[in-house]
Amino acid sequence: MKAKTVLGSAAVGVGLGTLLLPAAALADTTVSPATTPVGGTVVLTTTSCNPKAGDALFRVTGPNRDQNVRSTTAAAGGGLSAELFTAGFTLGTYTVTATCGDGSNGGTASFTVTPIGGAQAGAGGRDSDTGVLVAGGALAAAAVAGGTYVLVRRRRRAATLA
Repeated sequence: MKAKTVLGSAAVGVGLGTLLLPAAALADTTVSPATTPVGGTVVLTTTSCNPKAGDALFRVTGPNRDQNVRSTTAAAGGGLSAELFTAGFTLGTYTVTATCGDGSNGGTASFTVTPIGGAQAGAGGRDSDTGVLVAGGALAAAAVAGGTYVLVRRRRRAATLA
């Protein structure tokens, strides 16, 4: 009976991992450029949001910010985009989280604000939703470990009975 419980838990873990991994792969938010001087402009873009489903909401958090930027502008490559002027930003790294008009996750990205004259050229930053990937991997690893434990235990029991 315990083996069925462990295998059932492993199956649930694999199922949750399977659901989480595609969501991470589909959500796509970029910030261009990835590094900008104080007072520079960055373009926030999410390609996973459908403009017909409503505005995208970009939440910008960092050393001295927690603000929302609403986008109604269709991006050239699909999705939605907005411009963010970094005047008054403190030096450091900021995280951008996009939420689509239908409430779905549009992904995350980050950018760095540097001193004037200190910005390096960059094509845009994108975080890869590492937390979601780690959670999915952990669930898959737990499922494999649970299945291995059950098989080893059965073989030991069979060997002691024989």
